[in-house]
Amino acid sequence: MNNPKQLTFPWSKINKSLLEEFYFEESNLAVKDALLRDDDLFLYGISQTGKTFLLQSVCNYYSSKDKLSLYVPLKEAQNYGSKILDSLDQLNLICIDDIELVARNKEWEIALFNLINSCLDSDCRIIFCSSLNPSSIEFELQDLISRIKKIDHIELMSVKSRNLPKAIKFIADIRSINLGENEIKYLITYSKRSISELISIINKLDDLSMQLKRRITIPLIKKLFGN
Repeated sequence: MNNPKQLTFPWSKINKSLLEEFYFEESNLAVKDALLRDDDLFLYGISQTGKTFLLQSVCNYYSSKDKLSLYVPLKEAQNYGSKILDSLDQLNLICIDDIELVARNKEWEIALFNLINSCLDSDCRIIFCSSLNPSSIEFELQDLISRIKKIDHIELMSVKSRNLPKAIKFIADIRSINLGENEIKYLITYSKRSISELISIINKLDDLSMQLKRRITIPLIKKLFGN
């Protein structure tokens, strides 16, 4: 990770995600408030709504406050065994992504239950994340289910279609990328209408624009799309 206040693991990679760079429309303002509080949290929502970005942003926020944090993507971390969760309660924050991936895995469920208990004793905060509502995840360990039910949960809503132009403009401005109204309309029309997909395209456009030393226009967007 990009800060010594965050621990380094095999899946760690530099990221500069910041809460200030996430487009929070009105329906998601409660999510921002919840992330900035000190309480444990279960964040859920459909894929490509920016949940991973938010987890990494909170880790960076804690690091800026000289606090120890760790982002744990279970898609990768589960390959290293559940013992990687041992002693993490000495941190200030643990963000565990894709928790549903280890449901029905007895070893991991026990490790998560033990981690929650340890964090309660040590005052370490945990934020869980999933594409599923916590009530629909098929955990087998009843004690784990009970613990998770006691954690506040909140849904991250996808950006409404009518707000996508505003979201794209916000993201482009944050990155000092010049995108006109016509280019924004083209992007929305000819790409998947998910904020994660659009952010990825904007970043690629910015790179292509700098490589070719051309401003971002519809012909340049077509070039990126291979048209």
